Amino acid sequence: MDQQKIEEQIAAYPVCEYAFVKVSDLVFLDRVRYICETECPQYAKSWSCPPAVGTVEECRQRCGRYTGGFLFTTVAEVNDIADMKETLATRMEHEEITRRIREIFLAQCDEVQALSTESCAICGSCSYPDAPCRHPDRMFPCIESYGILVTDLAERYGISFSNGGNVVTWFSLLLFR
Repeated sequence: MDQQKIEEQIAAYPVCEYAFVKVSDLVFLDRVRYICETECPQYAKSWSCPPAVGTVEECRQRCGRYTGGFLFTTVAEVNDIADMKETLATRMEHEEITRRIREIFLAQCDEVQALSTESCAICGSCSYPDAPCRHPDRMFPCIESYGILVTDLAERYGISFSNGGNVVTWFSLLLFR
């Protein structure tokens, strides 16, 4: 993999910060998953969320098969960070950037797994659990749904997750081999 070439291509996108990360630096915690179970309205309603993504241990093992990772952020300014409708409306641009950066990695890597933000929102109504995902090539599981403590990873690699009062910071993690 040509890291310099990837960095040159990524420069075309509004990526705020990024780092190539070691898969061994990913921290998996059941308590991260507990937040999904107790606080997220999408729990058990989407292929991108638990329990559909597997147990935290299964997710850890799946991630362990990759040789490297790429963590990146985009940011969006909103009028009121507490307005979830306005905040979530900025997410789809981040998801599109994640798709495009994933394509950059796919051109050089045998396999790429993208983990991104929140629950998938491609379909108006997810087919889970009655039928397979309609868009498995476009659906990115949520980083936290895997039990990954993304704030720890960001701190370890010097990536900010608090960028101001009305600034939304979106994270994606690409795992590759």
